[in-house]
Amino acid sequence: MRPLPRRRSTVGAALVSAAAFLAVGIQAVPAGAQPAVPHPSPLRTGGQEAGLSPAQHHALVEDARQKTGATARTLGLGAKEKLVVKDVVKDNDGTVHTRYERTYDGLPVLGGDLVVHTPPASLAAGTVSTTFNTERTIKVASTTAALTGPAAEAKALEAARALDARQPAADSARKVIWAGTGTPRLAWETVVGGLQDDGTPSRLHVITDAGTGAELHRFQDIKTGTGNTQYSGTVTLGTTLSGSTYQLYDTTRGGHKTYSLNNGTSGTGTLMTDADDVWGTGSGSHTQTAGADAHYGAQVTWDFYKNTFGRNGIKNNGVAAYSRVHYSTNYVNAFWDDSCFCMTYGDGSGGTHALTSLDVAGHEMSHGVTANTANLNYSGESGGLNEATSDIFGTGVEFYADNASDVGDYLIGEKIDINGNGTPLRYMDKPSKDGASKDSWYSGIGSLDVHYSSGPANHMFYLLSEGSGSKTVNGVTYDSPTADGVAVTGIGRAAALQIWYKALTTYMTSSTNYAGARTAALNAAAALYGTNSTQYAGVGNAFAGIGVGSHITPPANGVTVTDPGNQTSTVGTAVNLPISASNTNGGSLSYAATGLPAGLSVNSSTGLISGTPTTAGSYSTTVTVTDSTGAKGTASFTWTVSSSGGSCTSAQLLGNPGFESGNATWTATSGVITNASGQAARTGSYKAWLDGYGTTHTDTLSQSVTIPAGCRATFSFYLHIDTAETTTSTQYDKLTVTAGSTTLATYSNLNAASGYSQKTFDLSAFAGSTVTLKFSGVEDSLYQTSFVVDDTAVTTG
Repeated sequence: MRPLPRRRSTVGAALVSAAAFLAVGIQAVPAGAQPAVPHPSPLRTGGQEAGLSPAQHHALVEDARQKTGATARTLGLGAKEKLVVKDVVKDNDGTVHTRYERTYDGLPVLGGDLVVHTPPASLAAGTVSTTFNTERTIKVASTTAALTGPAAEAKALEAARALDARQPAADSARKVIWAGTGTPRLAWETVVGGLQDDGTPSRLHVITDAGTGAELHRFQDIKTGTGNTQYSGTVTLGTTLSGSTYQLYDTTRGGHKTYSLNNGTSGTGTLMTDADDVWGTGSGSHTQTAGADAHYGAQVTWDFYKNTFGRNGIKNNGVAAYSRVHYSTNYVNAFWDDSCFCMTYGDGSGGTHALTSLDVAGHEMSHGVTANTANLNYSGESGGLNEATSDIFGTGVEFYADNASDVGDYLIGEKIDINGNGTPLRYMDKPSKDGASKDSWYSGIGSLDVHYSSGPANHMFYLLSEGSGSKTVNGVTYDSPTADGVAVTGIGRAAALQIWYKALTTYMTSSTNYAGARTAALNAAAALYGTNSTQYAGVGNAFAGIGVGSHITPPANGVTVTDPGNQTSTVGTAVNLPISASNTNGGSLSYAATGLPAGLSVNSSTGLISGTPTTAGSYSTTVTVTDSTGAKGTASFTWTVSSSGGSCTSAQLLGNPGFESGNATWTATSGVITNASGQAARTGSYKAWLDGYGTTHTDTLSQSVTIPAGCRATFSFYLHIDTAETTTSTQYDKLTVTAGSTTLATYSNLNAASGYSQKTFDLSAFAGSTVTLKFSGVEDSLYQTSFVVDDTAVTTG
């Protein structure tokens, strides 16, 4: 077909896409970045968290609160000790893990946290167990302090000044019981604000003996990472249209917002807005680019935790944190602050390299997850584990994103050339290659900066995921040693990630050290995969590889599939059921299923059964899992699908579906909805014509639609693609079709054909919600491609 002439006036500056360029990288201040983790993984149901609704979670918390007195007596706590419920997690098999803080005579007990593990009522032989941060009964001679609060504040200020803090200011000291180490003591906790020596906000907690005035402990409550944003390609952002202005406000992920501090250092600044929903240019000199990067990092981090662990936000309560960019001037760092529940990013050296890369965002927000679960103290060995946890999950976010511009690897900061010689900032396979981190545990590891004492835990995670020796992953070659020279076989990143998350959220406490982390990870592996599993042995052997504990002999070969139990679902209600399996050879697993309810399917790589049931009935379902050696395992169960209990009226929900009323109901780039003669409408006179300029250009077209609960819904449209491109292999111009944050399809110049063809997609998963349907066309700088849409419809029935 002959090339079409440009159909409208030439545009000026080149636009990117309906999303924005995301710059990528990391930077080092004290040091600390992100190790590597995998995509969403197959899980074993028995020890996996159940998908609780907010109401169900609230009910569990309230039930635990009503029983705190009885629980305290059962645990043998003293008469002056009381329990305070912090969180409750329930596994799919019914096991309940309740996390508590303690008080003594009305005073907070720092280091008194514990987790009670209660088996399901159906397990008659099950016994309640407890993970204590400190098992000792709390008791002090008196709660009357010899040292006054103001005197404790003065000592805390001296401690902060000794660390070269700037503008230190102490809050009023609060009286506490210190039980983190040694014999419990009456103490004062003082929080000193101000700035750390690099300009990072400070909130230094200083624990002072209320009798002697001696400093017992100190830890920093502002958790910092490092980064130097560079490039992550064109991405789709969750935004909101308010009037005629778009906002970086993602209503689909807990209401996350991104603000610009405009080089200030306090408050929230200004919510970032834009006229055409095209954010940034990919250049650090453009003020919107940092906001787009931060917003993208937040949405990917939310999706990572949601889809990998079923965690609904940092606090698991469905509420998002918020992000702040352009903090201070030339600030070369980024930090998480739990007091504002927010992420903050500096603009980096020269003010044009914002520290908003994916792994930095994931790393910092993971500090929030840690703060709201085990709350690992940010000093000593627990501080190193805190940093390693953010490293692990930060790179988990990077792997989950599957971004072609920043592929997952075990090199930290490989994009930024922080050393000036092309080397990465950190190495997970052998942390000591950075010149400061340690490969293995030793008795003095807790005296190091937490960004360096994290090395052994990062190394353990690499060994657990990939094993020792030489290996190439995504084109990068690694060679990981072990402390004792004994080879370690990896269990895969997916299982390793699940084990570490469960260890953190269920078995670790605030003062967990490396030995305690091994115990927590073994408990997690036992809950998820069983003690006679490759995964359980893998944990023991990976820790042995860093000098913690002894080796465990793996079980004999085979595949074990965990029976998820009989399932019940409702027509029109989305399903997400993870099937977990373990094998003893450490190889990959392939999942298949027969007898699934209509509308459901199983992911062959992850084992996740998902979709929306369409037909009521009773189904006999069998899941078969095959490993790389051909060994198989199966699980069979009954799946009952009930009717939605109501009727769904057949209807067409889109307004102005054929565009014959011009721009009515639709939101579109100027000139997209047109009756121009350059391209024919399928019916009528009007159609939506995206791109076709033959120069760099972006067009968007969108409409929000509410799909009634219990309804099946189908989205359809007719598409004609016309191009002047001559290639038969390269996608130069693209049209992306999305429903909310879900990409339905991507078309390109390679799909050009005469006439219109109908495209159809199932939107039943969005029943009961409002979703924005959006077409985003992106054209490069040479040769036109026209994407012409007509006769759209969303039909229910």
